Amino acid sequence: MDLFSTSQEVKSDDFQFNLKRDLVFFDIESTGLNVVRDRIVQIALIKYPKNGGDPVEMEMMINPGIPISQEAIDVHGITPDMLKNKPTFAQVGQKIIDFIGDSDLSGYNSDRFDVPILMEELSRMGIVLDMTKRKSIDVQKIFYKMEPRTLKAAYKMYCQEELKNAHDALADVRATAAVLKGQIQKYDGVDYYDGDGIKTEAPIKNDMSAIHEFTADFSVVDVTMRLKKNKEGEIIFNFGKYINQPVVEVLKKDYNYYQWILNKDFSSQVKQIVKNLMKPYGKQYDNQ
Repeated sequence: MDLFSTSQEVKSDDFQFNLKRDLVFFDIESTGLNVVRDRIVQIALIKYPKNGGDPVEMEMMINPGIPISQEAIDVHGITPDMLKNKPTFAQVGQKIIDFIGDSDLSGYNSDRFDVPILMEELSRMGIVLDMTKRKSIDVQKIFYKMEPRTLKAAYKMYCQEELKNAHDALADVRATAAVLKGQIQKYDGVDYYDGDGIKTEAPIKNDMSAIHEFTADFSVVDVTMRLKKNKEGEIIFNFGKYINQPVVEVLKKDYNYYQWILNKDFSSQVKQIVKNLMKPYGKQYDNQ
């Protein structure tokens, strides 16, 4: 039996890309967000031929050989049980690179995530994905450049006026207040659907508590986002070699890391949170 789903043609629409070489769109689901340490659990690719022929798609599930973070499972829904009989990347990597060939690559946020993690997986096999010889089209970058998320752009969208004296503090504050008024009026009664299609009924209203509840990220513990809470409510590291591990459990075992945090360029808030967490665990933590 083949190791991956059969490649198949995708029905074309009327629009045709103007291509000088094949263009492969691809997306990756993974065990986590670290492009070096994490692994691919699913990859899907669609190749648009430069000669204008019908596009061809290929998709496969991959056994990563390492645990999948709960945060990743919550996003893509792929569990270890779904992958236990699937091939490893080493078994399918050559088929992936053969499918890509010398194509240009495209994806959404692909420059920051999909391309780097694919390069790392191939590198472990001794295969180089040479990006210097191909074009990379990150669709997210087009979106961000063409639909800027600046105060000036927001003022024009919600207030239908050009913002004058941008970057003057008082003018910016006045504009920000005007934008919020415009947002409350524009989205009054409008329901919100997240990326998974889950509905929040009319979250934007003339109620600051309601807006705060809708926009706040309650998993974030400090303003520099070095610490956050996991699904169980434990405070965990959001950086470094202990990323996603509970702060208390790590520092009980690694006192030197505690000292390192207190002596490095972390915010006073982070240092105080860490001190407070560790106070119950002995005099060495009390005398800082």
